[in-house]
Amino acid sequence: MRRLLAIILLLAAAINLSAKDFTVVIDAGHGGKDPGAISANKRIYEKDITLAVALMVGKSIQENHPEVKVLYTRKTDVFVGLNDRARMANKANADLFISIHTNAAKNRSAKGAETYTLGVEEERTERSLEIAKRENGVILLEDNHEKQYANFNPNSPESYIIFEYIQSEYVKESIHIAQYVQENLTADANRHDRGVRQAGFLVLSATSMPSILVELGYISHAEEAKYLASSNGQKKMSRCISQAFDKYYADLKKMSSDALLVEATSSADQQEEPESTQPIVTEEDAPVFKIQFLTSSKKLSAKDRAFKGLTPVEYYYDNGVYKYTYGASTNYNEILRMKRKVNEKFKDAFIVAFIKGERIDTKQAIALFKKNNP
Repeated sequence: MRRLLAIILLLAAAINLSAKDFTVVIDAGHGGKDPGAISANKRIYEKDITLAVALMVGKSIQENHPEVKVLYTRKTDVFVGLNDRARMANKANADLFISIHTNAAKNRSAKGAETYTLGVEEERTERSLEIAKRENGVILLEDNHEKQYANFNPNSPESYIIFEYIQSEYVKESIHIAQYVQENLTADANRHDRGVRQAGFLVLSATSMPSILVELGYISHAEEAKYLASSNGQKKMSRCISQAFDKYYADLKKMSSDALLVEATSSADQQEEPESTQPIVTEEDAPVFKIQFLTSSKKLSAKDRAFKGLTPVEYYYDNGVYKYTYGASTNYNEILRMKRKVNEKFKDAFIVAFIKGERIDTKQAIALFKKNNP
């Protein structure tokens, strides 16, 4: 009877994504006193392009998916701080964050579109750093930015070391939609392909959901600037982003449906409730950090080949999925060093945190660790 009730509850909660309204936040970069990048002739502003495209993306998503809730960080020419943009998305418990920008470079021949997720590339490039510096530089226009961003200096390469410590648990989903966006911009809008990349963007680091930052093109390139500012160009680029959302959203619904089918079948076959993770006992409730590297709809044996030789491993059971972890320590730096080795076998592995056996937000756990270990 208890197993039957569990299946019924699972069906009610996960039959499709409409059980919980899917929320996407569209972020038009810059605005108000912050014009963003400016064309060589001083007539075209990044803030105007991003707002026009953002509004068209949101409108298209709403028309194609009435059940999806679309929010905007701004709908007019106003200034919004980076942290405020992220707070809007977090407060709304959003499922996806899309930040829209245009690029600029001293080299006036540079052109093309690129789509970013949060992270640090294995081979750091000066280009990625310069783009991050420019986009993060908006914080200098914010009041009390030193305190609000913990003395982060957007123009100092040393400040970006912090992003080695921030590994988004949503990296896989973020790359998933980033690839769709990039493919569309290059194939349908005929933009030069500069690829899907990672960089240290503050606005992405503060969001608690899959997040991407789209650089539509280079406003510093005379020909590309005209395209970016044109009605036809903006319509094509907005369509590329909204259609990428269509694909991503369809994938999520299919995965939700598939996961439901697998879990319902496996739950019906189980004679007992799945055993839970052993409770974690820590000193002074310090967060325990672990490396999550694998998920499975079924419980795996301790020596399963899927672990690629990692041992010992642990798991916790969450929303019908067994989530496997390696290592455990209240010292975040120790786990961070360990993760680099795990990433050699599982490139998408990321750090998770627990207090008394309960999963907590990793960013909050890192902040707590740093506070207790200055």
